[in-house]
Amino acid sequence: MAYKDLREFIAKLEQEGELKRVKAKVDWEQELCAVAKLSEEQRGPALLFENIKDYSSPVLTSAFSTEKALALALGLPKETSLVETTRTWVKRSQTKIPPVWVETGPCKENIDRGDKVNILKFPVPQWYEGDGGRYIGTTCCIITKDPDTGVVNVGTHRMMVHDEKSTGIWMIPGKHIELMFKKYAARGERMPIAVALGADPVMFACSSAPFPYGESEYDYMGGIRGEPMQVTRGTTVDLPVPATAEIILEGYADPTESKHEGPYGEYSGHYQAAYPKPVFHVECVTHRNNPIFWGCTTGMPITDTHMIQSLNRSALLWSDLERMSIPGIVGVCCSPETGGYFTAVVSIKQMYLGHARQVATACVSVASGNYSTKLVVIVDDDIDPSDLGRVWWAIGMRWQPDRGTDMLQRGRCSPIDPSLHMGDKNYTSRMLIDATIPYEWEEKDRPQIIKLAAPVVKKVKERWEEFFPK
Repeated sequence: MAYKDLREFIAKLEQEGELKRVKAKVDWEQELCAVAKLSEEQRGPALLFENIKDYSSPVLTSAFSTEKALALALGLPKETSLVETTRTWVKRSQTKIPPVWVETGPCKENIDRGDKVNILKFPVPQWYEGDGGRYIGTTCCIITKDPDTGVVNVGTHRMMVHDEKSTGIWMIPGKHIELMFKKYAARGERMPIAVALGADPVMFACSSAPFPYGESEYDYMGGIRGEPMQVTRGTTVDLPVPATAEIILEGYADPTESKHEGPYGEYSGHYQAAYPKPVFHVECVTHRNNPIFWGCTTGMPITDTHMIQSLNRSALLWSDLERMSIPGIVGVCCSPETGGYFTAVVSIKQMYLGHARQVATACVSVASGNYSTKLVVIVDDDIDPSDLGRVWWAIGMRWQPDRGTDMLQRGRCSPIDPSLHMGDKNYTSRMLIDATIPYEWEEKDRPQIIKLAAPVVKKVKERWEEFFPK
């Protein structure tokens, strides 16, 4: 099932008991974040704040902060496990469906231009005390176009409000938006930009995923949704914007201009310092009637960011491994507890000598795993890679440091990683752990796992209420 917009997704979450409406008045300055964060720490539901100080429109948070919400976002039963949700993404993403153009959409019910532009007309939160300002872009979908090829890119990068008509954009070197920005700089041109806030849930899930350069995320969105995204032309920019988004910001970034953006409480659980970054000048704002602002708390795990990064990075890594024709991949999980970014656990059915090492080295070689992955753990097919308790059991009972450990140096890193060496923040090291039972061990030599006898388990389950009457 594909949701036509964020509102349909909210309705589904509420129908499934995975959303709560907060009717008490809440301050957009830190208090809203505190309520959401404390709820997330208890693995609570999505929250729709309906009474924001100084504002009449609502704020949605924590929409992806549980496995149940992620499953519902892909139209699956909420009981679906994280690995099965990831498997669904992998399967659907093999078919790309381009977007379809429509004349207009709900995103243009209201249009502000020129002096009417004021991005603080929306209840943009100040998330944390140490943040450099209010952050309008935490679940944003930033739309740009390659000036050479015309390929449209959709990415998620944080955006701090500078004033009523401008924000920063945290462009990381090597990211697709930054590569395109350099092309505009070489031409001496401004880069047109559109930003969708409050889009279809799959759009945000794909926007924050590291799809291959030169391919449009819109095509993957269609495949994962099972039907094409509806897009309409921007009001002032020649870019395809999602027709049913809550809010669209349109404008440009000038390659000759930068301004300090940050600090910001990142998904690493630490503040990221302020650096000069490109400035996004907003020249037009369009929005739906009574728009819903969708934001994310970030900070310490587990939040929307950690869960969605776990899903999309796990799925892309799984897809990359399959594209390399590596057999035996049973499951992949980039754990949300570690940011959904810096670690990867892969479950395999071993089929030949060196199989586990092949998978481990492939994980840090493919595009999806090369960026910032520091730890790779390979486990046997009896281990669910999303079950950290079982993963640690495999490390404790099957890993021998001398035969099961490799260290690699000078890997591509994320500047958000707070563990990087103070003197060299350009590279990360990596550890590959083989926590599988050695393939070459004969069956008679393999450690035997304790298991309950199946007939006894069946009998006990049939009598369960007899043992534990309600």
